[in-house]
Amino acid sequence: MKGTVYKSTGSWYTVKDEAGHFHECRIKGKFRIQGIKSTNPIAVGDQVLFDLETLGDETVGLIHEILERRNYVVRKSVNLSKQTHIIAANIDLVFLMITMENPKTYTTFIDRFLATTEAYEVPCVLLFNKTDLYGPDMLDETKYLAALYREIGYTCLGISAKKGKNVEKVRELMKGKTCMFAGHSGVGKSTLINRIAPELDLKTAEISEQHGQGQHTTTFAQMYDLSFGARIIDTPGIKGFGLVDMEKEEIGDYFPEFFALKSECKFNNCLHLDEPNCAIKKALEEDRISWSRYRSYLQMVTGEEDTYRMDPYQES
Repeated sequence: MKGTVYKSTGSWYTVKDEAGHFHECRIKGKFRIQGIKSTNPIAVGDQVLFDLETLGDETVGLIHEILERRNYVVRKSVNLSKQTHIIAANIDLVFLMITMENPKTYTTFIDRFLATTEAYEVPCVLLFNKTDLYGPDMLDETKYLAALYREIGYTCLGISAKKGKNVEKVRELMKGKTCMFAGHSGVGKSTLINRIAPELDLKTAEISEQHGQGQHTTTFAQMYDLSFGARIIDTPGIKGFGLVDMEKEEIGDYFPEFFALKSECKFNNCLHLDEPNCAIKKALEEDRISWSRYRSYLQMVTGEEDTYRMDPYQES
């Protein structure tokens, strides 16, 4: 039988077959030793082949093959840094939710996420949430960031999941697509999904006053069918975002504004560090490329961890 994975808990997988029926499945024993380095060999959104077997009084599905993925979003595992964690697979559109405070989303995190979606060919939309809570200075900062990423080519929307501002525009972007929502804990993913699809009634939690960070309300990635012809993947909050399988020579290709200029560099293998006649460094000096984007690029090329707690707007 063929089906799509709708929920993954690490040991059990909820799979929807082609007839629309859901089955609780496990991985067939030998499947685990096929050299898969991910902490989760099967991810939400995967298409799989499985057989139904009767064990006692229960019918259980046994997954024996993953079909080829069209794309996926992956990051380094938090606890096992040498392993990777596939967040979701076969995605038409990913929404990265961003908040300017409580919790603050730094540009280093945004840029790592965008580089990964570029590398794995997943279109990304940036949603700047909680705009109803911001004063004039914070709104100006939000508009500045949105303008920065729009100029690069990304769709950006200012929204309020709580008040419903621009939620209808998000719904329009989602129609007919499998969409993933991602971001730090507390940015409002579950609140937005409840606005888009109230029938799901996802749990939400208040921001921790002590730490100004969100509390996890989504434990496992899970996909839902929506009434207006879309599918939505809700994911646990992401704290840091470690890069996976990127050689330093290719990282610049996942920054669209760098890629557009790289042919003008003197050297084909220019890393845009200290090389002479570098088109990216020239564009940086002429303010045609953002310093925050270049700092994110430097961190990635030099192998620094996701130090998104640094102030990305502070000029050195």
